[in-house]
Amino acid sequence: MTKYCRATTALCCLLGVAACSGGGSGARLPPAPPPTPLPVVDTAPVAAADPGSTLAEGWEHGAFMQIFVRSYADSDGDGSGDLRGLISRLDYLRDLGIKGLWLMPVMASQDGDHGYAVRDYRNIEAAYGSLADFDELLRQAHARGIGVTIDYVINHSAAQHPLFVNASAAADNPFRAWYVWQNPAPGGWKVFGANPWRNTPGGAYYAPFWDQMPDFNLTLPAVLAWHQDNLRFWLNRGVDGFRFDAVGMLVENGPAAWENQAQSYTVMAQLRQVAQGYLRRSLVCEAPADPRGFAVACGSAFAFDLNAALVNAARGNAAALQAVSSYFSHAPAAIASFVSNHDSFAGQRLWDQLGGDLAQYKLVAATYLLLPGRPTIYYGEELGMAGAAALTGDPKLRTPMSWTADTARAGFTSGTPYRNLSANVATHNAAQAAADPASLLNFYRAMLGLRNSLPSISRGSYEAPFVSGSVIGWQRAWGAERTVTVINYGSSETTVTLNNMPANAQLLNRFPAAAGGLATTNDGSAPLLMPAQSVRVLKVQP
Repeated sequence: MTKYCRATTALCCLLGVAACSGGGSGARLPPAPPPTPLPVVDTAPVAAADPGSTLAEGWEHGAFMQIFVRSYADSDGDGSGDLRGLISRLDYLRDLGIKGLWLMPVMASQDGDHGYAVRDYRNIEAAYGSLADFDELLRQAHARGIGVTIDYVINHSAAQHPLFVNASAAADNPFRAWYVWQNPAPGGWKVFGANPWRNTPGGAYYAPFWDQMPDFNLTLPAVLAWHQDNLRFWLNRGVDGFRFDAVGMLVENGPAAWENQAQSYTVMAQLRQVAQGYLRRSLVCEAPADPRGFAVACGSAFAFDLNAALVNAARGNAAALQAVSSYFSHAPAAIASFVSNHDSFAGQRLWDQLGGDLAQYKLVAATYLLLPGRPTIYYGEELGMAGAAALTGDPKLRTPMSWTADTARAGFTSGTPYRNLSANVATHNAAQAAADPASLLNFYRAMLGLRNSLPSISRGSYEAPFVSGSVIGWQRAWGAERTVTVINYGSSETTVTLNNMPANAQLLNRFPAAAGGLATTNDGSAPLLMPAQSVRVLKVQP
């Protein structure tokens, strides 16, 4: 659910409609020019043509990287990131241990920034490159074992989209019903504290996020069928899945019933069926008000009911420790965990949330990368990137990637960056981190190495969770493999007793490298000394 604060732009100006004007001179006005032809709408059906998948079975259980292409890497020196720039950094992502990418919208957009105002669902944003560039990204990512999922904005389009240009031209236009219109505008509505209805001379349309992003009427079968065709357009090219934006907002039934309506779950279940017709595709939904419900409808959803607890647990909050420990005893295992993303309502960048506390930062990373779920890392999180000091709101979180310590360009571009850089680019960047064995980057590599090498961690069960003072722990099992993870969030050393394990088993150390193994007793227990703010991972050998 992405919120935007933008100055309202008059719809008639945006759509090129002649302005109404009056005068008192009495002079005869020249004949009105003929109306501008309405744009053609591409509603061509798309048949399924699965190109197959070269990705490993279960790839989606690895960690994803959320990438804002505009801010990731610039290949041509214009100061803005692009697909070719992203391609040039795929080795970095592979070496980090990333198994999937979530690209924020890459389709042609009206906003020229975040991309959530889509004006062409079957083409690439010109500033990012071409469809050929996108196809090359897929080829190069797949060659490295990395899946590529893209943002799909189903709730609304751009006002400049040919569909809405047609819909707003006249009440009897064939595409009028593709959007949500009422005439006159209904009263009593308030969404995010504001009236979501936008008045025009021909009626009011529903657009809760921005007046330039009108909502589709997803109760109309033709609209849903068109979106399904759009999904097949990208799936046929080899896209490995989608992140669906604002799915709790898809259908509205009144001023007190505009979120999480039953029809919205049905819509997502139907879209999921399209993806399930292709091999090894993955879906995830953004539904802050009901992550667990939409995880069932979509196959996965972001855990907006976990991210704050992950951060607070690292701070030593007792209630947060309990919340983290019990979460996966009840939540779907496929839920997508994260600690920050591109939206400020989800929290600031993790570095800023923790005030730069490196020890707490590593504990947060270890917790959600070793727990069940499908973890999504926000680009730059693995470096400890801070938000831009000179920016506020969402732009503060969407700064160019810090590749080097250059405070003018950050290794992001050879030109002038389109947006201010991270506040700590001089000290927290990929070049510096790669050379420091104790860096966050190398810690993330270690955690992802565990996840990628131990199936019990990437996709296993969640068993025997416990909380003991400032320590939490759990077991994961996949087939015959069993691992134990223990994390001490406290500021002092402590000893805990591990229970519920096989009798007389060996506990082989997997992290950290210098630690030794243990053995369980006849009752399946073992004492474990945990240094302050530390992580242990052990593999059970019966």
